[in-house]
Amino acid sequence: SGESGAGKTESAKLLLQHLMNLCKGNSQLEQQILQVNPLLEAFGNAQTVMNDNSSRFGKYIQLRFQKNTVQGAKISEYLLEKSRVVQQDTGERNFHIFYYMFAGLSSEEKEMYGLLDPSLYRYISGQFGTQDVAQRWKHKYQEVCNALDMVGFQEQEQVDLLAILAGVLSLGNVAFEPEDSNGSVKVSEASWGWLKAAAVSKYIEPACCVPSSPWSPLVSCCHFLLADARDSIAKVAYGRVFGWIVCKINELLAENVDPEVELSEIGILDIFGFENFAVNRFEQLCINLANEQLQHFFNHHIFQLEQAAYKEEELPWETVTFHNNEPVLNLLLAKPLGLLSLLDEQSAFPQATDKTFVDKLNSSFKGNLHFQPGRGHVLGFSIIHYAGKVQYTAAGFLEKNRDTLPATVRGLFMNSITPLLSLLFTGKFLHCDRASHRNPELSHSLMMLMDRMYSANPHFVRCIKPNSQKEPGVVDSWVVLQQLRYNGLLETIRIRRDGFSWRPSFEEFAER
Repeated sequence: SGESGAGKTESAKLLLQHLMNLCKGNSQLEQQILQVNPLLEAFGNAQTVMNDNSSRFGKYIQLRFQKNTVQGAKISEYLLEKSRVVQQDTGERNFHIFYYMFAGLSSEEKEMYGLLDPSLYRYISGQFGTQDVAQRWKHKYQEVCNALDMVGFQEQEQVDLLAILAGVLSLGNVAFEPEDSNGSVKVSEASWGWLKAAAVSKYIEPACCVPSSPWSPLVSCCHFLLADARDSIAKVAYGRVFGWIVCKINELLAENVDPEVELSEIGILDIFGFENFAVNRFEQLCINLANEQLQHFFNHHIFQLEQAAYKEEELPWETVTFHNNEPVLNLLLAKPLGLLSLLDEQSAFPQATDKTFVDKLNSSFKGNLHFQPGRGHVLGFSIIHYAGKVQYTAAGFLEKNRDTLPATVRGLFMNSITPLLSLLFTGKFLHCDRASHRNPELSHSLMMLMDRMYSANPHFVRCIKPNSQKEPGVVDSWVVLQQLRYNGLLETIRIRRDGFSWRPSFEEFAER
């Protein structure tokens, strides 16, 4: 755990390499476990203000062992930040894969997928890198292709995958304008080429459903192709592709042993770090909630269980107090009046708006020490988290929490002439899909993760960020001290120093 950019993903990779090395085997499976990382990072990581390779999803890697040999692995993914596909703030980028594609595909391949100059695409904010950066991305694209081959993606599946990504980008440039005569809406004249490019990618052909002509600009009957729904289509398509990649990786890494044999397990949780940007949205609230839960888990083990053991042994011990973040978790998770419950309640009302949601929060949490109403003209609120105060912008909260896909759009995908898109929206794929990320699912998936962790014997790796400028070799003492304080590490050190951190069994002690 640790802030965004503190080094969690790199630490997790080193830990994984170390465990594979300790197995002392050189099996193909061990190499495959290490080689899936470039694939997960290309599709699940992005540049943010805080971190050039920020994980925009949480991952839990389960390694299954028998007689000190790894027999299989499974990856669970949590809360992919799908909204990044359609919108990035200043200084941020879309998921890496979009840039790798432009740098790595040949001119002929770009033509095949209908890809033009990267500066033209709204979903990547017209940003592209310098020549040096593009060269690095080209190398990364090759790594992704190698990983796709290694995981077992067929050639046609890889073609379909890139066609969907190209289609997503083209779709982002489709704009709409009113049709003068009858008050309906049409695709703007300037967007025609983009709509066709998306169709060339076999992605949106079934969407043009006006009977008179397959290319009629009138989309009044296809109301879902308006701006918000256009973005919803892009987000859901990308989310399904990501889930499918994880599913294929799990098929490759699945253990091939007698199900009766009991296997030992080591799990590594690499989850997004605490975030506090200039503008914080629904996604930051989800990320910071996960971090609040991890902090509570840490407190429970290091402070409560540790000190309870000393008390039980009747050792002379002066209780070490710590910052308990339970009140913040209650504010967010309590039922029926926690923030998420109120968000779900408001999301169920068609006439509710982000403003009615904020009004509800202001009245429900009046006087709560961990909640502050928004100030000024921005619709929002602040939460006093364990790691400090974060101001959230409420715009888009209800829509993102509903995250619903109209049945017409689902039908569009299921009947797509791209075999992969059709597969991703039929029952065949649903058993390994991480489901829609609506909030009840969100809290449920996080609760399942916490249950799994509480039943294990945990070891904590606390990552500390040395500075806020993404600079190597620079230690900013104040930035470091802040993290040591809010993480409870100063109190932890005191317990470790004054307490009994190593407790061998009687047999072990006698033998020594």
